[in-house]
Amino acid sequence: MTISSPSAGAENYRGIWLTILLSLLLGFASISTDLYLPAMPSMGAQLGASQGQLELTVSGYLMGFALGQLFWGPVSDRFGRKVPLMLGIAIFVVGAAGCALSTDATQLIAARIVQALGASAAVVLGRAMVRDLFHRDEAARMLSTLMLIMGIAPMIGPSVGAQILALSSWQSIFWVLVGVGGVTLIGLARTAESLPRSMRGECNLAQAFLAYGPLFKNAKLMAHAMILGCFGAGVFAYVAGSSFVFIEYFSLSPQAYGLIFASGIGGIMLSNAVNLRLVGRFGSIRMLFIGTSIAAVAGLLILLVASTGWGGWIGFSIALFAYIGMNGLIGANAIAGGLSSVEQGTGSASALLGFAQYGGGMVGSALIGLLANGTPMPMALIISVSTTCAVVISLTISRRRASQ
Repeated sequence: MTISSPSAGAENYRGIWLTILLSLLLGFASISTDLYLPAMPSMGAQLGASQGQLELTVSGYLMGFALGQLFWGPVSDRFGRKVPLMLGIAIFVVGAAGCALSTDATQLIAARIVQALGASAAVVLGRAMVRDLFHRDEAARMLSTLMLIMGIAPMIGPSVGAQILALSSWQSIFWVLVGVGGVTLIGLARTAESLPRSMRGECNLAQAFLAYGPLFKNAKLMAHAMILGCFGAGVFAYVAGSSFVFIEYFSLSPQAYGLIFASGIGGIMLSNAVNLRLVGRFGSIRMLFIGTSIAAVAGLLILLVASTGWGGWIGFSIALFAYIGMNGLIGANAIAGGLSSVEQGTGSASALLGFAQYGGGMVGSALIGLLANGTPMPMALIISVSTTCAVVISLTISRRRASQ
């Protein structure tokens, strides 16, 4: 199939099947981690690992995820989306099986890195497929639609993981992920290529990687990447540290933690619905600034609750709900805004944005492991500082747009 433009491609590709597949691809990062979060304390006990070591399974995953995207982007710009996607999902399956078979923390961390290298293909190439088929504001609406749908998986992920843990063992959680990867491979085999040969790069693979040079000089792209990196640091500090905060510090059950985590994903779905409705009216830049502003205020509230104990776990949960929920405004609009700044090499640009987002997440989750002291303060500090940086960059983008 030849696609002459994103709009023409969108007409050919609209449909329930593609929407479901793209939602699954973009959700690989979250389901790969959210499902096993409630099991982390019990995994530590069985593997003889400390809290910091178990939190490194998150930062190790994010390292592989961030670096993997830098590889898959140029590969897909040169060879198309479908074959690299299928190869990536196959690697994900191998890594998930390795996690299930791990007998100590070191093996688990290594298997998580392999898992992430494969999963990164799903997210970066899923985003690139959206850009193949839709223009900027259309892409922002489509990404919001996808995030709204795929929000169901991380919403129920910790609860499902807790139920699997109650019925079986933590290893079963990773065997479930093996099954998810297998189903996705079957779906990809039935899906058409979104990037026709006429729109692929003609250079060899080594030259394709050199295309990152001009992208680093693209100020608009890099500004949106920095926002994703800053916000990602806070979000994954929450992902890495929240199970220990709620289960060990606040003494809640894994099932109760799963419900709290699900409420945050519900906030993301709500903000995605708002973005889907309003981005066409206000534009992605303004919606991005609104999202980062609300997240910054919520970050300060999280720091206040953590330092004073005001409101206990309920107050902490409410502030986190407001913060995590803004992912629906920040993620879709930052990605769409960054991708709109490039005409060719969309896969590489998508990879660079993903590298920034998950590279920031790697830093945030690693800091949680290093600073862990049994209290919510390390997580609160990282969230507050990183989100303040994100809103400052977003304000700069808004002012530059207004001056043009």
